[in-house]
Amino acid sequence: MRTVFFDVDTQIDFVFPAGALYVPGSEHIIPNIARLNNYAVKNGIPLVSTMDAHMENDPEFKAWKPHCVVGTVGQQKPSVTLVGEGQIFLEKQSVDCFTVPTLPALLENLNADHYIVYGVVTEICVRHAVLGLLKTGKQVTVVTDAVKSLSDKASSSMLTEFAALGGHFTQTSHF
Repeated sequence: MRTVFFDVDTQIDFVFPAGALYVPGSEHIIPNIARLNNYAVKNGIPLVSTMDAHMENDPEFKAWKPHCVVGTVGQQKPSVTLVGEGQIFLEKQSVDCFTVPTLPALLENLNADHYIVYGVVTEICVRHAVLGLLKTGKQVTVVTDAVKSLSDKASSSMLTEFAALGGHFTQTSHF
């Protein structure tokens, strides 16, 4: 079975208290993100790391305050989550990574049977990633101790929807 890991939007603006759109408590999942990313690369598993990449005055800033502006510290990934060769960065301008025109070709090239997904925000960007990946017909698993939400209720609803569509769950300790 060919597996691909998806590290969704674990960027400084989201995961650290000083970040522009800080997700409370998300700094606590960083060790799990680092563990998963390192596991993937050490085991020859492709790692796709999505990243918000906005320009100043981006249309998304009508809904969310400015964040992850290209070239700023806030757009970067925490250094412990960077694993070098084998990490594929996918920059996106919206909450849905499937709006990136190159993603379908990347997925086809990676030829995965199984996707392992983690990151922020569970009910927003992670939701779009897992629902899009499920549409590929492949197995999708969320690492529950490596995701963080803004709303426990919205997160619970998303995870229930995901499970009803055939999604699976695991924990970092599995890797």
